[in-house]
Amino acid sequence: MKAYLILEDGNVFTGTSIGSTRDMISEIVFNTSMTGYLEVLTDPSYAGQAVVMTYPLIGNYGICYEDMESKKPWVDGYIVREIARRPSNFRSEDTLADFLIKKDIPGIAGIDTRALTKILREKGTMNGMITTNSNFALEEVIQKLKGHKTEKVVEKVTCKEKKTFLAKEFVPTDAQKARSGLKTRPYKTGNFKVALLDYGSKDNITDCLLKRGCDVTVYPALTKADEILKENPDGIMLSNGPGDPKECIEIIEEIKKLYQSNTPIFAICLGHQLMALANGGDTKKLKYGHRGANHPVKDLKTGRVYISSQNHGYVVEDGTMKADVAEKSFINANDGTIEGYRYLGKNIFTVQFHPEACAGPQDSEFLFDEFIEMMEVQ
Repeated sequence: MKAYLILEDGNVFTGTSIGSTRDMISEIVFNTSMTGYLEVLTDPSYAGQAVVMTYPLIGNYGICYEDMESKKPWVDGYIVREIARRPSNFRSEDTLADFLIKKDIPGIAGIDTRALTKILREKGTMNGMITTNSNFALEEVIQKLKGHKTEKVVEKVTCKEKKTFLAKEFVPTDAQKARSGLKTRPYKTGNFKVALLDYGSKDNITDCLLKRGCDVTVYPALTKADEILKENPDGIMLSNGPGDPKECIEIIEEIKKLYQSNTPIFAICLGHQLMALANGGDTKKLKYGHRGANHPVKDLKTGRVYISSQNHGYVVEDGTMKADVAEKSFINANDGTIEGYRYLGKNIFTVQFHPEACAGPQDSEFLFDEFIEMMEVQ
């Protein structure tokens, strides 16, 4: 069946329908990863977006359900050059095409994803529609696309109630055993209690804490700071998540209260942006964002460059944080954007990239060890 991708600027791509055949309108973004397509599909940070995969062949190792980053996929749509119909992998349980159908995700294959990505890079991220209706009225669709806006996505993806995971009950998957990421130092099971604020958290954030012996309690995004602090956690994590950080007004107010406590805090991606907003910083939307598994970030303290996995459309704007509040710890080696802060006089550090990367490089997973060390000396 033919399918069409219609962009807000009037460009139309014709390809083949994959997945659901229902119409879909969403923000169109691109990801440069060669692998990890299942993790992309199930990353809550992609809620409200349709993803273009720039690598030309997607689905060649099938679907391995234990690799999902949440219980369900969150992308609105999926766009590929070619989809592998016959995966080759001893762990594969399904094909990508069947997965998209089962999960009701509209998609399109057979289009020039390189040309599409160049448009998004030159003109910036824009809305688009995937449809199987060949009788669409272009001007009407464009007007509809220009009026589309995704809001309150953090409330959509967060857990509905508090839940606790115990380190002693953690059983790593085969994939996690293959890439343990642990340092040589031993960890005591249940040594620390960590409160994880779920703004769209990937499961591997929880797993990175559990395998280091931490008991983890995951809280819904709108949980009050007083409720978290009365549980007396040894540390607090602010997770990744989707959308414009400035929309999270209630969450920012609660983070201000968490900041005033002496509890060690580690924040990732959206959590990094929210902590900055809570302390007088500002954020801005990037032209086309950072999404992929090969983004270099420079540690300003050591000068070392790490390869990181990233997925964000917003960054903390340089020069908006007061010098006596926080200092930059990482920058993006490609475009110089801010990738991390250390807060002065506080046991708080934040990063824009994903140290829990899965799939992706493990270069910066040591940051979880630093978080453990911070709790040890608290």
